[in-house]
Amino acid sequence: MKVNSKALELIKEFEGLRLEAYQDSVGVWTIGYGTTSRAGIGVTVGPGMKISQSEAERYLQDALDKFGEKILPGFTRQPTPDQYGAMISLAYNIGPTAFLKSTCLRRFNAGDIEGAADALTWFNKAGGQVLRGLVRRREAEAALMLGSDATAPTPRPDAARSSVLQSTELRAQAGQVMTGVGAAATGISMLDGWAQVAAIVVGGLVICLALYAMRRRIARWVG
Repeated sequence: MKVNSKALELIKEFEGLRLEAYQDSVGVWTIGYGTTSRAGIGVTVGPGMKISQSEAERYLQDALDKFGEKILPGFTRQPTPDQYGAMISLAYNIGPTAFLKSTCLRRFNAGDIEGAADALTWFNKAGGQVLRGLVRRREAEAALMLGSDATAPTPRPDAARSSVLQSTELRAQAGQVMTGVGAAATGISMLDGWAQVAAIVVGGLVICLALYAMRRRIARWVG
């Protein structure tokens, strides 16, 4: 499966083009558009190495083809070109082994695209430190996976949460449930006889469905 133009431009933008070998943020010798010796394309990158732009383009394409061969067996469902592009961009950055073990891939295979895009944003550290460049790259990849404009990503509101209680979506939903319970109680108190019984049954069902939806969202957040 080939990487589409949107994903290719995203990778180029965030990798940057360097025609002379340099050490990246964790000390790995790199050249071109993020090509390293570990790419497995027959290139050994080291001090003093220089290449042309056409060579950088070829190295990148060869590396993406190689990475694609490694990660495609991990998919149990067919990704769209944008979804594949977002995930191979991640794999190119963190390595195919880490990607194949990722929650991002697991959620994607389960059909949870939004959850996969969320899990993708977790890979924002290098050397144990959160890097703004990686945060921006993950946001762009997540936007591409969700079919949004990858050049102007909007950060997910719960991307930096560390506790389920920090999820703005869950807190809002819980507030809606409590408001609904209060309103239902007031309305039921004004009825009598079978009308009151029927209202209690219907209200109970609505509350149960709302709580079930919250439980599923919490399970996805944790998973």
